[in-house]
Amino acid sequence: MSAPLAHPLLQAFRASKPAFGAWLTLPGTLSARAAAAASPHLSWVAIDCEHGMVALNPGAGELVHAIAGLGPAAPSAIVRVPATGACADAPGGGSAGWQIKYALDAGARGVVVPMVNTRAQAAAIVAAARFPPQGVRGFGNPFTQLAWGPGVSASDYLARANDAVLVLLQIETRDGVQNLEEILSVDGVDGVFIGPYDLSLAHGFPPPSPDPHPEVEKLIQQILATSHAKNKKCAIYCISGKQAAKRAKEGFDMINVTSDSGAMTDGLSRHLADAVGEEGSAKAFGY
Repeated sequence: MSAPLAHPLLQAFRASKPAFGAWLTLPGTLSARAAAAASPHLSWVAIDCEHGMVALNPGAGELVHAIAGLGPAAPSAIVRVPATGACADAPGGGSAGWQIKYALDAGARGVVVPMVNTRAQAAAIVAAARFPPQGVRGFGNPFTQLAWGPGVSASDYLARANDAVLVLLQIETRDGVQNLEEILSVDGVDGVFIGPYDLSLAHGFPPPSPDPHPEVEKLIQQILATSHAKNKKCAIYCISGKQAAKRAKEGFDMINVTSDSGAMTDGLSRHLADAVGEEGSAKAFGY
């Protein structure tokens, strides 16, 4: 009997329960482990190699394995790669393809690819994340299965990775919104991740501070409804527990609650304000 794959995010998806997570922008295994161990309510963490300060290789792999070392109940570590959807237009998935390979070989439970605009880009991204015959991903990293839980062998991982690895595409451009139904029609796309900051900017509105412009909110609700109509999951980035609770009630499947850097600065600011007798101020614009 094969050892179970440790993957709380996938379990939440299959149980149709909202999955709360946190964004990791800081390099370093100790800060990543501390964030991942912060709460039993944490289903996943996203290692941000696009805008965060974590290098894709070996940085993301070091963080994935550090988090996995917390045990089978550790949150699922996914990686946001730097390459955007447009990079997948090149043959073989272009730079998106090899970056997805690096992330998944490191043991990531899934990938987030920013700014996906077309069905063709989505198909190339899925292919890069799946072993043949569903895709073109190569096999050969000696460390991947070590991040997936005690007793998971290389053959276990190879046999089950195509069903366990998650492919999440960010919808944050005009073209992405316009082509959403075609993007969601690609077999192997597990869901879309709304990037409210770039979605706002792409449509001529200021970024959320902390909530999006009403016209952007309409787009967000449209993306959510279209995703569920296509039986796909829909995720969104939030910056507070209050925001995240609201999005969970709206039906979002995967909700970011905060970031490591954001939680650190918020906590320090709040405690120092208490120490000197000042009233706490609202969170400033930022991640």
